[in-house]
Amino acid sequence: MKRISFANTINPKSYFDLIRYEDVQNKEHIDHSSTDYHIIDFFAIIIFDKGKGQHAIDFTTYDCAKRSLLTIRKGQVHKFHKSSKLGGSLLLFTTDFLTAYLEEMEAHKSMLLFNELLSSPEFKLKPEDYTEILHSIHRISSEYLVVDDNFSQQIIRSELHILISKLFRIKSRYQQIRIDRKYLKEFLELQKLVEKSTFSTIRVKDYAQRLGMSTKTLNNITRSIINQSAKEFIDDVCTNRIKRLLVNTQLSIKEIAYIAGFEETTNFYKYFKRQTQSTPEQYRALH
Repeated sequence: MKRISFANTINPKSYFDLIRYEDVQNKEHIDHSSTDYHIIDFFAIIIFDKGKGQHAIDFTTYDCAKRSLLTIRKGQVHKFHKSSKLGGSLLLFTTDFLTAYLEEMEAHKSMLLFNELLSSPEFKLKPEDYTEILHSIHRISSEYLVVDDNFSQQIIRSELHILISKLFRIKSRYQQIRIDRKYLKEFLELQKLVEKSTFSTIRVKDYAQRLGMSTKTLNNITRSIINQSAKEFIDDVCTNRIKRLLVNTQLSIKEIAYIAGFEETTNFYKYFKRQTQSTPEQYRALH
């Protein structure tokens, strides 16, 4: 699967970019197609202002239209759809662009907006909220595309932080995201470890030992935050990683099974079918 690094061709020294959604969708990329799944090494906020269509994030396809909001975090996979007639603003930025000038706690809070396990990546803004968010984007756009002086980067950074805070407020208002839940800190630590290590182990006991807690506590954590058992959560992360290999590599099923930590291909087939109700070949053909 193609991993896309942040690159601002107009201003190479900037770790922020603001472009039109349709320009990226229709652009001919040298090394990848926007309509194939690809991993991004940066964060993205998309606000649609016209048209109807679809956009896929982590193998889930979302119907989008005017006032739809998408958030994509670093390390997620996504793709554009050929048939989409969507238009909107696409804000791209690296971790350092936003967090380097924020206190640790504030930076941590900002990044939670992009965690798809805490709230859906897709959200439909109400008209009054959409107008408020659009004003924020217009201020960023003016500073980025019109003013563009020695103060612009700092102002854009501040405006982006305000935009993220506003989106937090809106999602919180409609119970789309909560950051005051018990075990949130512990869950985020577990999530980071699982996303890194699932091809090494999918045993709950192993993660409990690494985090210095009991399997019961681990289950309490995942039940509290995402209403899943620890095993269900670990299996979901592992399955998503396997899907990425199936969809965007030419590796054989046997090779993918080995990478995913299965010594026997037969066991890999059983595991994947139990998780997805399809064989690896069927899933690859479908996507």
